[in-house]
Amino acid sequence: MSNTLITGITGFTGSHLAELLIKDDNNRIYGTIRGRCKQTMFIDRIKDSLTLLECDLTDFNSIEETIKDAEPDVIYHLAAQTFVPTSWRAPQETMNSNVIGTLNLLEAVRKSAFDPKILIAGSSEEYGKVGIKEVPIKETNPLKPLSPYGVSKVAQDLLGYQYHHSYGLKVIRTRAFNLMGPRSGEKIVTANLAKQVALMEKGLIPPTLKMGTPYAIRDFNDIRDIVRAYKLAIEKCDIGEVYNICTGKGYAIANIVEVLMELSQIKFNVIEDKTRSRPSDVPILIGDSTKFREATGWNPEIDFDTSMKDILQYWREQC
Repeated sequence: MSNTLITGITGFTGSHLAELLIKDDNNRIYGTIRGRCKQTMFIDRIKDSLTLLECDLTDFNSIEETIKDAEPDVIYHLAAQTFVPTSWRAPQETMNSNVIGTLNLLEAVRKSAFDPKILIAGSSEEYGKVGIKEVPIKETNPLKPLSPYGVSKVAQDLLGYQYHHSYGLKVIRTRAFNLMGPRSGEKIVTANLAKQVALMEKGLIPPTLKMGTPYAIRDFNDIRDIVRAYKLAIEKCDIGEVYNICTGKGYAIANIVEVLMELSQIKFNVIEDKTRSRPSDVPILIGDSTKFREATGWNPEIDFDTSMKDILQYWREQC
């Protein structure tokens, strides 16, 4: 049996990864949950196949005990404050959760008797201020984050790099581009817009869709493709390396609205809501995942329209 530890197993990404990994009978899965936040809704269906461990990654003793209990062969480090807008309102909490949490995890592994492979789930927000001539973005692009969240992910990334080279930890770093899919939090733009449509269809809000800047372009990736990529990264990628995970296709926020208009059961108006704009925003993020595809053979299987259809259906069921 192989022991796998997923930090943040109850979240959007962690729950989808757990669903994928439990299909392997030789994989014993442990997941961290925070004592003050025990919401397990996303994993209730599979909870009996998991071992859940209370852990606060900002507390070194807590993560040290978790490592001893899980005896991991593989660690997927997903636990984080994951929303860019939240990082503007709570920069200190973002740094504490993302940077100190990662530092504690790496240090606990270093001091333990175990030598697991560790995937650190980074973000395209690390690239930040990208010029049009720098697209598609390669792993060699400079890191110029434009949000506290982006800065925290750069710090996670570089801590992984440093602990690999300083102490030999088996760290693999990934930079996934924008995530989407069913169960995503409504702070993610695709989910936020889909939820508004679901509420309008039920007559719970007026038929007016509010969105931020319509021109920001992102490389959207379905979460089910991303967790497949994470599994392949552990299995096939080189220790110490960093890999982009992305489709290589860009969609503007206005494209999301167009798809929702086609899927919606009602007609609605669209307005730009300035309160949804960020203090500084990245105008375009489209990635180049050639390095990762060549290493793993991965290709995305769920296209943008299908993913949006699944997100809207999820919110129809929730509202």
